[in-house]
Amino acid sequence: MSTPPRNLTLPSGSSLPVLGLGTWEMGERAQRRAGEVAALRLGLDLGMTMIDTAEMYGEGGAEDVVAEAIAGQRQRVFLVSKVYPHNANRRGIVAACERSLKRLKTDYLDLYLLHWRSRIPLEQSVTGFEALRADGRIRAWGVSNFDTADMQELWAVAGGRHCAVNQVLYHLGRRGVEWDLLPFCRGHRIAVMAYSPLGQARLLRQRALRQIAAGVGATPAQLALAWLLAQPGVAAIPKAADPGHVRECAAARDLELSSRVMAELEEAYPPPAGPTPLEIL
Repeated sequence: MSTPPRNLTLPSGSSLPVLGLGTWEMGERAQRRAGEVAALRLGLDLGMTMIDTAEMYGEGGAEDVVAEAIAGQRQRVFLVSKVYPHNANRRGIVAACERSLKRLKTDYLDLYLLHWRSRIPLEQSVTGFEALRADGRIRAWGVSNFDTADMQELWAVAGGRHCAVNQVLYHLGRRGVEWDLLPFCRGHRIAVMAYSPLGQARLLRQRALRQIAAGVGATPAQLALAWLLAQPGVAAIPKAADPGHVRECAAARDLELSSRVMAELEEAYPPPAGPTPLEIL
């Protein structure tokens, strides 16, 4: 098999790196800040130029950490943040984005996502996103934790077809999105961004993954990430605050998986046999 691409092209023409770093649980403890900043900077140095954050993470604390990490190198970074659902009405999205931009010390986001569905009509959220896009405060927008029915509803909303990304839980041990959600997104040129791509480390302790990884001279984390990156239209955002873990994740981009190894993974971690409710963390 060929080495997976390092970027996906969004409908807007923007280039989305297939491997970046997540920031969930960052910005919550002052004593960890220096290490978190250093980890993100190391990721950038190693070519992991996408950073995903959210106003929810540390109630803005993670965005503060990201701002420090990317200071002086904003142009290198594909920057993603997410809006709380309760802020997702037309005016609320604009105000929330302005607060995120202030914390991130930037004047635009490459991608802005609705963190999950709420009772606020999608029409209002799309109107807010489109206003931000027209003003140049965001380059593209998308959603997170949307199942197939949510995506179909969004697609029917005026402007909804500008959705560029759906960020969902997806890894070898959680393949339910492959039944209908992933095909829908591929068919509509919507990139899928996999969060918790290592199963919050639980996946890495499984014997099957460890044995297959040993056979190819890789770590379980590298194998799990390489498998995801081999899926068309998929990007991944592992969270890594330890320098060794950051280097381990970065190396996954260069791991080429043979058809034999892919078959072994398919046998150990079979695809869904039917519709599966979208799992959310």
